Amino acid sequence: MSERPPILLTGAAGFVGHATAHRLLERGERVIGVDIVNDYYDPALKEARLATFEGKPGFTFHRLDIADADAMAALVRDNGVRRVVHLAAQAGVRYSLDNPFAYERSNLAGHLAIMEACRHASDFEHLVYASSSSVYGDKPMGDAGFTEDEPATNPVSLYAATKRACELMSQSYASLYGFPQTGLRFFTVYGPWGRPDMAYFSFTQKIMHGDPIEVYGEGKMARDFTYIDDIVDGILGALGATPARGEHRVLNIGDSHPVGLMDMIETLEAALGRKAEKIMRPMQPGDVTATYADVSKLHALTGYEPKVRLAEGLKRFADWYKNFYRAS
Repeated sequence: MSERPPILLTGAAGFVGHATAHRLLERGERVIGVDIVNDYYDPALKEARLATFEGKPGFTFHRLDIADADAMAALVRDNGVRRVVHLAAQAGVRYSLDNPFAYERSNLAGHLAIMEACRHASDFEHLVYASSSSVYGDKPMGDAGFTEDEPATNPVSLYAATKRACELMSQSYASLYGFPQTGLRFFTVYGPWGRPDMAYFSFTQKIMHGDPIEVYGEGKMARDFTYIDDIVDGILGALGATPARGEHRVLNIGDSHPVGLMDMIETLEAALGRKAEKIMRPMQPGDVTATYADVSKLHALTGYEPKVRLAEGLKRFADWYKNFYRAS
């Protein structure tokens, strides 16, 4: 077991946090997991993820609200934490239309509480946090991916606005207080143990139950689907590549192979061995037409290179889904 101080990981019951925590434990790190386990989607799935940590040496869990600044500061201070992987957030574009204050508390107050805990920590080394490709807004995809040098000044959802605000807050804290920070702009993460609010997951549920699926944007949207194992590779690579004191950087983390929505559905149908009945719908407020990651900066820094293509990733997800939900 590592003798280094533990890593604080927020969102441990979430999709990406669960996978990242397991990988950290596998390499001998000690992990302090934090999650409020809210009901944004089925809490039973979150509890099932947490159950996979039972008996794992080096893992402790705290059911806490990350916006509780005193609790976060105490966890960091009392455990000598020097590295934080901050993945907890209120996710979802459409949910933000009806529940805006959930984003204020989790994404803004929560991010601020984490930064405050880090800046008062002794010998703090690195804060890695989750941002989002949504900060780019609804821009034309073109022939090349979105780059981190683009201004990202036109968010089209409150969720995107809060994620961009977190980046700006981190920039200011790095400048003011000197501790290194890395924001990772995630591009459409998918795979086993995924989030039921994501299209591939909700489509699977409907297809397996014989219900029609609603295809928004008339099926003309495209996403840079990124398999969970590749995402974790990027997170751990970024964590290990500590910036200089006072430096804040943002990095894309995606697959760099955008796939059209109809192509994704066809690939999912093949993985499930079933056809979907499709109902075409117009674009929803807050959605973007396409996402496409240029990951050259992350590659140059860490050697990051996605390995799992969509057909293989969806097959793995379909197998997990059928086993977890006892579906056939």
